[in-house]
Amino acid sequence: MTNYHPVFPATLRSTVNLPASKSISARALIISALAGDAVLSNLSDCDDTRVLRKALGERLPEIDIMAAGTAMRFSTAYFATREGETHVITGTERMKNRPISILVDALQKLGADISYVEKEGFPPLRICGKSLNGGYVELPADVSSQYISALLMIGPTLHEGLHLHLVGEVLSRPYIDMTLELMKKFGAQAEWKTEQDLVVHPVSYVAGKHFVVEPDWSAASYWYEMMALSNDAEAQIVLPALSENSCQGDSVVEELFSLLGVSTIFEHGGAILKKSPISSKQSVLEWNLDACPDLAQTLVVTCAMLGQPFRFKGLQSLRIKETDRIAALQQELHKLGIEIESFSEVVEGKKTEGLQLLHPQPYLQSADVEIATYDDHRMAMAFAPVALLCPKVCIAHPEVVSKSYPSYWSDLEKLSV
Repeated sequence: MTNYHPVFPATLRSTVNLPASKSISARALIISALAGDAVLSNLSDCDDTRVLRKALGERLPEIDIMAAGTAMRFSTAYFATREGETHVITGTERMKNRPISILVDALQKLGADISYVEKEGFPPLRICGKSLNGGYVELPADVSSQYISALLMIGPTLHEGLHLHLVGEVLSRPYIDMTLELMKKFGAQAEWKTEQDLVVHPVSYVAGKHFVVEPDWSAASYWYEMMALSNDAEAQIVLPALSENSCQGDSVVEELFSLLGVSTIFEHGGAILKKSPISSKQSVLEWNLDACPDLAQTLVVTCAMLGQPFRFKGLQSLRIKETDRIAALQQELHKLGIEIESFSEVVEGKKTEGLQLLHPQPYLQSADVEIATYDDHRMAMAFAPVALLCPKVCIAHPEVVSKSYPSYWSDLEKLSV
């Protein structure tokens, strides 16, 4: 696909039907496969969801999950419990360099038969499914919450259930809570016992449940960004079915963007975004994003373009996403004349990484800039709204948005209709 040149009208008015939550869809698919006979409605139609559905449906000897990190982690735990099945799970070259040893080690301690096909500690994996006893296992708390969720979801199928002890400070807790909530909807008995301990009882999921996936709050973040960057004082975006009481941790985007001139009204079962007075840009906006790292690119780009000084920490997981997102943000904002700094610090014995812009910097409004996307859907979507202020900006490899939001470009084009 050729480069995409976003074109925005002078007035920003639209009703946008957001894609279903990718995070909830992935969890619902795994739990449904473990429960049996569940009816799932409004599943996400993105690449990640499709590869997971294919893996669970076809159950081929070799399963290629491509660039879907969530699918890699969740399917690893799932297929480890499928007695009598043997699978090799592989992916893209980038996936083969994304570490997975922490999850594999935990599963092996629970009795799983998993081995590395190529490089120790990384996919591809050979998994020989078997009945697992379960029991007690420890896991670092400051790793991807997807490792924790992968283990939690298989917990009800383990003979002794699961006692998961998290060592250190727990990151991305909202994603863990989302997993627990969905498990309970399907009849599981799972809970926090202490701030560091999770217990899943050996009580089977209930078959035959009907579950509807809600819209994706991380997808909503790009529309919040457009509102913040728009010069239309009367701008309004309606997002049907977006829930104020969502289990998604990324729903904090509403609070964050209220500091950047976007107000949210919840009515008629959805959300209405409007412009609101923005607070002074003299102070530095500080936030720990370790509970919502998928919002980092949206927030960094928005603040940089608004000239809003910021200091965001808790971004260490961005180094091992689809690309090194910290380096990618620095490189692409540099093209627009904005230099942001990365930093690392140790707080109470724990290292954190982050990005900061301590003084406003003018952007190059007339720059003819091609934004590289690094095979990363969130780079494409976070930089597209920049065209509201820099009309000559174009997005390279725009097709990458299919990973999470396939209709993103068509939704943008509807703004001009």
